[in-house]
Parts: sequence; structure tokens; C-alpha cells
Amino acid sequence: MAQQIVPSYGGQAVIEGVMFGGKSMTVTAIRKKNQEIEYFEAPRTEYKWITPLKKIPFLRGVVGLIESAANGAKHLNFASERYNSESGEEVTESPSRLTMILGVTLVGVLSFLFGKFVFTLVPVFLAEFLLGKWVPDGVPQTLAEGGFKIILLLGYITAIAKAPIIKRLFQYHGAEHKVINAFESGVELTVANVQKFSTLHYRCGSSFLIFTVFVGVVIYSLFPYDSLTERVIQRIVLLPVVMGVSYEVLQWTNKLRDTPVLRFLGYPGLWLQKITTREPEDHQVEVAIASFLKMRELDQQQVQERMAAN
Repeated sequence: MAQQIVPSYGGQAVIEGVMFGGKSMTVTAIRKKNQEIEYFEAPRTEYKWITPLKKIPFLRGVVGLIESAANGAKHLNFASERYNSESGEEVTESPSRLTMILGVTLVGVLSFLFGKFVFTLVPVFLAEFLLGKWVPDGVPQTLAEGGFKIILLLGYITAIAKAPIIKRLFQYHGAEHKVINAFESGVELTVANVQKFSTLHYRCGSSFLIFTVFVGVVIYSLFPYDSLTERVIQRIVLLPVVMGVSYEVLQWTNKLRDTPVLRFLGYPGLWLQKITTREPEDHQVEVAIASFLKMRELDQQQVQERMAAN
């Protein structure tokens, strides 16, 4: 009987490793030069004022994405430090662990938001200055803007994919997806079993990127503008709306993936994943399995401790 993956579980490829997030713990596993697997374990901190927000449709997506960026930054910092250390580079100590965590978290969130602003506003100017004389304002300009977004997104990802370290990152991304697909299918998580599964998954963050383009075209088309300045302001103000709706669309397509007539709705995201994932090697799959199993183990320990306390 196939097991059902808990919706809160999610994975993320980091430099030379994989991070998985469960209900109560997030775990990153990396392989050291001596072939040992090292873990970075961090409890998921739930703030009282955030928890209610994560239950509100459309708003929960924005909150979850920012939280994911913050958590991912901490794990990426761990993986990067270990990678530099293994490469023989000097790793300086931070003044304090709290300062390091707060600093990396802030950088992660700001980097995420900066990236969203860049890929939102640059296409606006390209559409206006390159096609403004031939393409009228309103829906035609919004469609042109969406076209530029897709070109920039695909061009950027394709360009960085040529770097060896990004190729390995995408291989770990593929390994993460394979592990989740294998777990959801109910098979034993061995390297041989996991390697049989696809590197694509409906619930991937890469799918979210492409959905923001399509959802943005629809939402922006609903709001007329009289000048470029007004258009830019609209894009900035509506960005959280686009992100929130795109998140719900991502969840919706995941629920419909087993419906033959409607599963095609998730295909654009899967097509993008053909760029952002690569077939992993066995040792990379082993790291992904180790990260996932450690996360599951720690999650179960947390559940047992809560039950014992009650």
C-alpha cells in the first residue's frame, strides 16, 4: 500500500547536499571527503503570530515562501562552510551563533525578495521600451511582459546551469525529488529503488517560478494603468498577491496530478524542472536518502516526546 507524504515535508538542494523539512525538524545532509555523511539539524521554530497566518489561503503562500527562504539560508550557510572547509579554504568564526543565524536569515530573505523584484520589474521596462511603439498598453503589453519574464527566467537558469557547482546542485535537486517520489510510492528507500523514479515533482519550487509568470499575466491584466510609473507601482503592490495565488495554484496542480484530464495543468512547472534538475549519481542519492530518513527519525522522536509529556 502506498504511503502518503505529509504535506509539510519539503526538500531543497544545497551546495553538495540536500535539506529536507518536516513537521518539527529540518535536516541537511552533506558528504565529507572521507565519505562520511554529516548532518545539520534545526528545529522548526513556530512563532505564535505566524502560525495563524499560515492557515489563511493566499496569504499562507507568501508567509511560507519567506520562511522557507530564511530556513534555507541557514542550511545553505552550513553546507557552504563545510564545502569551503573541505576545499582547504579558511573558514572564519562568526562572533556568535545567534548573530550568524540572524545575519544569514536576513540575507536569505532579502535575496529572495530582491530576486522577485528584479524578475518582476525588468520585464516591465523591456516591454515598454522595446515594444511600446508597436504593442498597445493593457493586456497586449502585459502579455509581452510575461513573454520577457519567461525568456529572462529560462535564460538565467540555463546560463548558471553551465557552472560545474550548479550542475551538481541540480543533481542533488534531482536526488531530492527521486527520494520524495519513491517515498510517496511506498517503496523501500534504497539507492537502487530511488534511482528508478523521476527527477520531476509537481510540488517543486521551480514550478512555482513559472506559475508566477502565468498568474501575473492574469492578475496584472485586471488593473489598467495610465503611465509607466503607475504600472511599476502596480507590479510592486500586487507582487504579494501574485505570489500568494501562485502558491495556491501549485498546491492545486499537485492535488490534480492523478486526474488524467487535469494533470496537464502542472506540465509547465515540470518542463522547467527539466532544466533545474539533473540525473543524480548514486552517492548523491545516498545523501538525499540519509537526509530524508534522519528528518523522519527526528520528527517521530518529537511526536513521541509530546505524547509522553501529555
